[in-house]
Amino acid sequence: MKPVLLVDFGSTYTKLTAVDVEGERILGTAQSFTTIFTDINDGLKNGLAILEEKTGKLDFTETYACSSAAGGLRMITSGLVPELTGEAARLASLGAGAKVIGVYAFQLTEDDLAEIQQAKPDIFLLVGGTDGGNTECILHNAKMLSTLPKDFPIIIAGNRTASRQCQRLLEGWEVYVCPNVMPKFGTLQIEPVQKQIREIFLGRIVQAKGLSRVSSLLSDIMMPTPSAVLQAMNLLSQGCEGESGIGDLIAVDVGGATTDVYSIADGMPEQMNTVYKGIPEPFSKRTVEGDIGMRYSIQGIVDAAGLSRVSKLAGLPEARVQTLVDELKINTERVPNGDEELEKLDFALASMAIEEAVRRHAGTMEETYTLMGQTFIQSGKNLTKVKQIVVTGGSLIHTRKTEEIAAHALFSPQQPMSLRPKAADVWVDRTYILAAMGLLSAHYPQAALRIMKKELEFHGYSE
Repeated sequence: MKPVLLVDFGSTYTKLTAVDVEGERILGTAQSFTTIFTDINDGLKNGLAILEEKTGKLDFTETYACSSAAGGLRMITSGLVPELTGEAARLASLGAGAKVIGVYAFQLTEDDLAEIQQAKPDIFLLVGGTDGGNTECILHNAKMLSTLPKDFPIIIAGNRTASRQCQRLLEGWEVYVCPNVMPKFGTLQIEPVQKQIREIFLGRIVQAKGLSRVSSLLSDIMMPTPSAVLQAMNLLSQGCEGESGIGDLIAVDVGGATTDVYSIADGMPEQMNTVYKGIPEPFSKRTVEGDIGMRYSIQGIVDAAGLSRVSKLAGLPEARVQTLVDELKINTERVPNGDEELEKLDFALASMAIEEAVRRHAGTMEETYTLMGQTFIQSGKNLTKVKQIVVTGGSLIHTRKTEEIAAHALFSPQQPMSLRPKAADVWVDRTYILAAMGLLSAHYPQAALRIMKKELEFHGYSE
């Protein structure tokens, strides 16, 4: 037996997973409250004590960790055109495991600067212009940023003609220069920026959050938790040497404050009479819906779906639904625990959270007519042929209606232009192992993949 410890330092809970990599099995899981504001070691020690009660004393050969503690990796980006370089910057940030708290386009204003200073980002990503294209915007923005207090690092990843000049304008700042996220129109180059974001996370953010106090326990570098989950999804989808994956997939994590959606698929047009609009999106894509969550962002679900739809799904009067929603905004820790009304409401909320988050993540189709006849314009990823859906989150794993909730990720005749999956199998992460398997995959990919195949609860075709 070769036991390995995998730790996820979350904002609320520190989750621990013990794995036997030789036997390719999970030995045990545990969680305890994260003590980020005192000593993070306290929460870790508490979790280890709980884990030891389940597994007995284990001599871990390696320990790996990820973190979203204290709000995760908060980023702001600015670009030239919202639909192009601005979107490229957003995709780069999200793919690196960051939480994008602001996106600015065109030239920054004094009001923008005030918002940026108040937001206190962990990193600012400055982009704009293709190589050899517009330099005025990114230079203006660098000059504007230089007037702020030097409280956060800046990554420059725009027009290469202006990069070094931007760096000089930001003299005295912690500045990193990367290749342009969009070197030419319609071409994404986000991997170098994502690598730099993760390095900054290790060198600056981990220490700022107090996580450096556990670094002596770790066998390797840490990463943002969403980045670990994305790695797990890539492995589950694509497989590795000696073990095949399950194919293209989407994954949805419905949390209390946000809903994360991942897709591992090409997503390009499949029909000859379809034209793609905008920049091609990455094969491995992550989005975060900050206004959709089961408690802290509960009103966002109601606003997106409509009170009447939530009421109908829950089987409760609209007035009663709004009363319960108002109560849950305040009592965010409240869970159903046998309360039939809350169970009905959480079913409706989780269903609508998945529907809205996946709708935003997936692409759309628009019908038009040209001299050549009927033509379709696709924006975003075409996920209609995706056959696998992975779901997690308290509202999905603590219910008998997981499949029914997950089905709301699928195509709906009521939204015919949304390119969501037509039909799919459902895989349920009931023990929160996805981040742990992402960590494990960096060193033991075959074991991580086989464990996921065994541990994720499988449900056949959902239509």
